[in-house]
Amino acid sequence: MDEQTLDHGPDVDACSWLRPHLGTTTGGGRAPREYVVALRHVARTLDADPGWLSWWQQTGLSACELGIVAEGRLDHLRPSADIRRLDDCLWANFTCALPAGTPPAATTRAAAEEVRAMFEVIRQALMLPALPPTPPMPSLPTDAPDVPVTAKRLPEAAREPEQPGYLTLTQIQEFFA
Repeated sequence: MDEQTLDHGPDVDACSWLRPHLGTTTGGGRAPREYVVALRHVARTLDADPGWLSWWQQTGLSACELGIVAEGRLDHLRPSADIRRLDDCLWANFTCALPAGTPPAATTRAAAEEVRAMFEVIRQALMLPALPPTPPMPSLPTDAPDVPVTAKRLPEAAREPEQPGYLTLTQIQEFFA
């Protein structure tokens, strides 16, 4: 069974409205560094953007706990999403495919498109107006620190005649529990 890793985001400012939690289902305990760093970079850029803050404030919620599980060999055609309100926060957990063969220069663009697509799902679920424009993404620093991760095993699947080939909603919920 592949190993999971999870970024608990200890360096996220408590007053941030967008709090990313990043994980992967890649084996060997090694996260796809460039893509995970790019996903966190995109989330932090959106968190700091006044247009996105203004858009988010229309929800009446204090924060969005955005969990993203980047799947390796468990990729599937449609990403899974689990969106729920808990007190004054929105907990939105998504899966996404690791970009195959993306050159390093395009990694941030791929991450920005992925995060924007997740917020489109959130927008529709909450019946909010259109998303604001994605702000220009600053370049990732060449010395960006690794994303801190905690290793976790995927739950063993029940004996099914055929493995589903993707994370179930229950597995996604348990991933960020």
